[in-house]
Amino acid sequence: MTNLPDFAHIKLTGRPLIICDIDEVVLEFVTPLGRFLVSEGYNLIPRSFALTGNIISNATGEAATEQDVKSLLDRFFTAQEAWQVPAPNAVSTLAALSRDADLVFLTAMPARHAAVRRVLLDRHDLIYPLLATEGPKGAVIKALRESMPVPCAFIDDIARNLLSVREHVPECLLINLMVNDDFRAMAPAPGPGIYRAANWDDVAALVSAHLFGKSEKWP
Repeated sequence: MTNLPDFAHIKLTGRPLIICDIDEVVLEFVTPLGRFLVSEGYNLIPRSFALTGNIISNATGEAATEQDVKSLLDRFFTAQEAWQVPAPNAVSTLAALSRDADLVFLTAMPARHAAVRRVLLDRHDLIYPLLATEGPKGAVIKALRESMPVPCAFIDDIARNLLSVREHVPECLLINLMVNDDFRAMAPAPGPGIYRAANWDDVAALVSAHLFGKSEKWP
């Protein structure tokens, strides 16, 4: 059974619900990670849609092992305040959407990093409630909506998370967004029924049409 995060701090109002992933969706991830890796003696070379195999040690010229990648990511998340910034137009678009919808952030991250992420989000006026999970996101969103099954949209950069939500909440609007151009170009197609967005303007148009019946450019 999936271990669900604590929902006690989330107060849904009955409005449509928008759930957003954080890394590479609301906050830039790949670009600042690349800068962080340089400071650690590595380079991120985008040869395929993966981190393992594409993080190269300057000292040896060899790819970092899976365990090394996990360690580097842990150090990056510990220091995320010094590196990560909002994706272009994310802050203003979410502020506009929040006038008509409830927003919840759902980040794939060990819970021990959530407090640092909360500080970083608040610094950029991204004050919406945050859930951190390492489990399937579909089960989390299904549980979140059980008390209030409102229309919803889910935005994520990783296909498996979108497919998980499609399995558990098939009526949810699913949007695939990855703000880094290089990795977005290499990303596999997310599958039928999942919309691909190039930027937050695309997201706003898709969400406003699905949740609010608006076809004009948002806001």
